[in-house]
Amino acid sequence: MRILWVKAGGLWPDDRGGRLRSRHLISELSRRHRVIVATTHASDDDPDGLAAALPGCEEVISVPHTPPKPGNARFAASVLRSWFSPWPLHFWRWRVPALRRRVARVLAAGGVDLCVVDFLATTPNVDSGGAVPTVLFSHNVEHMILKRLRQVEPRAWRRAVLALEWRKVRRWEAHACAQAALTIAVSHVDRDALTALVPGARVCSVPTGVDPAYFAPNGVSELPAHLVFTGGMDGYPNEDGILYFMESILPSIRREIPTVSFTVVGRNPSLRLRTAAAAQGVHVTGTVEDVRPYVAEAAICVVPLRIGSGTRLKIFEALSMGKAVVSTTVGAEGLPLVPGQHFLQADDPAEFARATVALLRDPARRKALGTAGRQLVETRFSWSGVAREFEARCEEVVADHAR
Repeated sequence: MRILWVKAGGLWPDDRGGRLRSRHLISELSRRHRVIVATTHASDDDPDGLAAALPGCEEVISVPHTPPKPGNARFAASVLRSWFSPWPLHFWRWRVPALRRRVARVLAAGGVDLCVVDFLATTPNVDSGGAVPTVLFSHNVEHMILKRLRQVEPRAWRRAVLALEWRKVRRWEAHACAQAALTIAVSHVDRDALTALVPGARVCSVPTGVDPAYFAPNGVSELPAHLVFTGGMDGYPNEDGILYFMESILPSIRREIPTVSFTVVGRNPSLRLRTAAAAQGVHVTGTVEDVRPYVAEAAICVVPLRIGSGTRLKIFEALSMGKAVVSTTVGAEGLPLVPGQHFLQADDPAEFARATVALLRDPARRKALGTAGRQLVETRFSWSGVAREFEARCEEVVADHAR
C-alpha cells in the first residue's frame, strides 16, 4: 500500500501518548509499505528529528503552525469565530491551510491507496469522500473528555461553555466517523461509544502497544514507600488528577505511612501545580529526557485520573517495567487489564488511599501484580503486533474500496 498519514499537531518529539502511539505505528508500517507523512510543527518541535526518526518513510512533510494559546488575542479571536460556526474551538485552532494544500497536492498527484487521518482534530485538513478512502484514527472519544471535564468543573461559567463545546464536538465526531471508510479506536470501550454515536459507521478497535525491550525491569531497587506519576502536565486531565490526588488522597496515605514520598514526572507543569506540590512536599520534575529511572525507583505507579478517554500508555509502560499500579476506572479505561490481577482499581478517594497503603505494606503483592502486568504486555501488546493488526484493518479498507 501507499499510505498518506496526516496529523495536525506534530509528531516529534514523541513526548506524549498520541505522538508516541502514532510514531510507532508509522515506523512499523513503513517497513512494509510506502508511507508519506504530512504534519505540522510548532516552534519547540523538531521536524528534522521527525524525519530522522522515520527513515523508512517515502517522504516526511511538516509545515509550521502554532495554534493560538489561551491568554492571547489570537485565541480570543478563535473562540469568538468558533462560537459563530459549526466548528468546535479545538478544531478551529487546527485548521491549517498550508497543511490542507500539501495534503490535497499529494492526493491529486495520484498513487495513494489510503489516507489515515490521525486524531479527530486533523479532519478539517483532509477532504473526505474523495477518490482515496480515509481511515480516521481516533485516539479518544473527544466529546467524552469535554463532557467529563464539565462534570468536575467547579465554575458555573466554564460549565456553561463546556456544555456548548462538548455537544459541538459530539456532532463533529459523529460526522467524521460517518464520512470515514473506517474509524479505528484504541479500545473496545471507545469502539462501542463511537458505534453508539453513529450506528451506521464502520468502527473497529486496535489496542495500545508498548515497547517491552525499552520499558523493561532494570534491576534498580525501588525506594521505600515511593509513589510516582508520569504524564504531560500541560494536559488538563493529568493536572486535575494530580491536584485531586494531592488534596483528597495523599493526606490519607500519609496518616498511615508518614514516610511516603511522591514524584510527578512530566513536561510543563503549571505554576498552580508547582505551588500546590511545594505545599504538600511533592517533587515535580518538569520535562525529563527519560521517564524510566523515575518509574524504576517507584514502589507504586499511581494514575488518579477523573477525566479522559482513549487509553493511557503510562500504565502499559509501568506494567512493562514490572511495576504495581493503582488507578481509577477512568485511568485504566479501555486497557485489557483485569483489576486485582494486573493492577488495583479504586475510584473513591478513601478506597484509593487504602489500596495504595495496602500495597506499600505488601511487597509480595506488588511483585505479583508487576509480574502479571509484564507478562501480559510482553506477550500480547508489543508495537509490532499492534501494528500488524492496524495494518490488516487498513488493507481491508483498500480491498473493499477496490471492489
